[in-house]
Amino acid sequence: MPAVLEPPPRAPRKALPSAIPPLENGDRLSASEFLRRYEAMPDLKKAELIDGEVYMASPVRVDQHGIPDSLAQFWLCFYAVSTPGVTSATNSTVRLGPSNVPQPDGMLMLAASRGGKSKIGPDGYLHGAPDLAVEIAASSASRDAGKKRQVYRDFGVQEYILVRSLDGEVDWWSLEDDEYVRIEPDAQGVLRSRLLPGLWLDPVALVNEDGPRLLAVAQQGIASAEHVAYLQSAEVAPAAI
Repeated sequence: MPAVLEPPPRAPRKALPSAIPPLENGDRLSASEFLRRYEAMPDLKKAELIDGEVYMASPVRVDQHGIPDSLAQFWLCFYAVSTPGVTSATNSTVRLGPSNVPQPDGMLMLAASRGGKSKIGPDGYLHGAPDLAVEIAASSASRDAGKKRQVYRDFGVQEYILVRSLDGEVDWWSLEDDEYVRIEPDAQGVLRSRLLPGLWLDPVALVNEDGPRLLAVAQQGIASAEHVAYLQSAEVAPAAI
């Protein structure tokens, strides 16, 4: 009887690498897992982790977000380039803690020599609270005025500006004694930062898309005695944070 040939033993099957799950609105994640999934989705434009919950941006409308965002970025950048020791950034991920990774529409950061407490980490993200954060809100206004404002307050964002484009309003809060206090406009209708001397904003010009007026008031702030004194108060090189 001919010998029966046994089939060769099968090689152990290699384990396939597990796929990284995609981010989904409402996911409950840690900051590390959120960033792992976010980085695996390079086509995703914006996602945030607020109090451990994932929020993903909806399509952006030009009139409700694009134009006011562009004007706000121009205003922030104008102040930063006019003020050594201050850096502006747009739509950048911020690591605030194990459950909070927001992505403000705009922000200003002070150099350490000016009292800034945030820094750019080896991963390229901002670690720690920016000194001023700006959000342009249409459909997200309730969240930005509620849960996100609380997170910014709790982590020490010194000033927070919320542009409510659908309402045609601008809210500006300053952190005082661990609570946000609203900054009210002066007799000329201008909002003035309590943290950054010479950072002046005409809120009506911003929501009405009046660029020339926005720039004129910003220039007045830069030329003001308070801004000149701020520049003279310390020798600060215009280096990145």
